[in-house]
Amino acid sequence: MNYSIAFRTIVTKEILRFIRIWPQTLLPPAITTALYFLIFGKLIGDRIGTISGASYMDYIVPGIILMSVISHSYANVVSSFYSTKFQRNIEELLVAPIPNWVILGGYVSGGIIRGLLVGVVVALISLLFTDITVNNIAITLSIAALTATVFSLAGFINAILAESFDDISIIPNFVLTPLSYLGGVFYSVNMLPDFWQIISKGNPILYMINAFRYGLIGVTDVDIQMTFIITGGFILTLTLFSLYLLHKGIGIKN
Repeated sequence: MNYSIAFRTIVTKEILRFIRIWPQTLLPPAITTALYFLIFGKLIGDRIGTISGASYMDYIVPGIILMSVISHSYANVVSSFYSTKFQRNIEELLVAPIPNWVILGGYVSGGIIRGLLVGVVVALISLLFTDITVNNIAITLSIAALTATVFSLAGFINAILAESFDDISIIPNFVLTPLSYLGGVFYSVNMLPDFWQIISKGNPILYMINAFRYGLIGVTDVDIQMTFIITGGFILTLTLFSLYLLHKGIGIKN
């Protein structure tokens, strides 16, 4: 059976949803990014100088772009799918003759598209402050897409397990935001004492940000191949767990 129509319908719904409320989904990251670049890049960056041979402004641009991709790909899926549960629209999906992987793929694709679109917006804003020549376009695009996939899947799982709107804000506030800021967005992990370097290397976002930074400006603190292994492992694990939750009906059939 051809499930492409069902898949396109879910993806189109997701895209129209965040495009329709663009002042809430696309405008805030543009404003926040401009403030990051102005305060950290210009005012503070001029006093810091360079990190790993790159100006401080150029150094933080990749991290800020990917941090936006992470937060918005996650937010799109967790808010959309939980709203579907809360409004009881989930019943229409459950009775529809489509497999779970189509449902998962549709919502995750919507999160990926929003995350990458926000990333493009942030990248365009960065051009107002600096001029970056992409070092490796293949690594840049693949890491951005894979990272958006990881956190779209994570958002889907959070939405399934959440029992209230408060539950969908716990992970972003207490997990994603700290891990993002501690993932080397504003500093090199090599600047930390040895003990904290070891701790930091247990943060998967550190690998994603550094690989993306390598793709843009050719600077990294981690092994690029390891980043692809870690990211691929997360995608596989989260996908299987998401499909398991859908199959068992955990959080959606009660």
